[in-house]
Formats: sequence, C-alpha cells, structure tokens
Amino acid sequence: MSAVDSLTGYGTSYLDTVKQNSVSSAENAASKDYSSATDGQLMDACKEFETYFLEQMFKSMRATIHKEESSESSYTDMFEDNLYQEYAKNAADSGQLGLAQMLYEQMKRTYELE
Repeated sequence: MSAVDSLTGYGTSYLDTVKQNSVSSAENAASKDYSSATDGQLMDACKEFETYFLEQMFKSMRATIHKEESSESSYTDMFEDNLYQEYAKNAADSGQLGLAQMLYEQMKRTYELE
C-alpha cells in the first residue's frame, strides 16, 4: 500500500466517523426525555437540532451541483463537510432562522416547563 492509499483511506474513515457522529448526536438529542431539563439544556438541544437540519440542507444543496468526476477527493469532501458543519453551527447560533427558538417554545409547552 502506498502512502497516498493509506492517506486516502484515513480521509475516508475520518469522513465516515464525522458523518456518524453528527447523526448519532442528533439522534441522541431527539431521544432524550427533557421533562426535567433546564432552559439552557433545552435550548442547547434545539440549537443542536437546528444545526443538524441546516447541515443536511446545505449538503443537499451541494449535491445538486455537478462536479467533475476526477476533481472529487476524500480530502475535498472532508473539508466541505467540515465547512458545512461550521456554516450550520454559525447559522443556528445566530438565531436568524428561528427554528431552534420555535422548537424550544414548543418543547417548553409540551413538557410544561413554563
């Protein structure tokens, strides 16, 4: 195995790990019982969901752009995935979309945390 092959394999496994961690994090947040959560914990979970939602939306938008077959690499994909994760996190933290806030208010009513 050449050095390039081992690096490419590393990039691919890292990319798979990042994707799995993102999905696991969102699934864990969705399956928790928030009936005794503090306001901060509840808002953090809502922001995490909004971040995951936006990340998936950005990736879906990226998938609509035609790429040359030869220009794709695992490093480019890894960089783009990290870039879209940061875009999503910054968008959710800014609160401009408001999805986390709406979800937070609904969850407060559902769990009667008012």
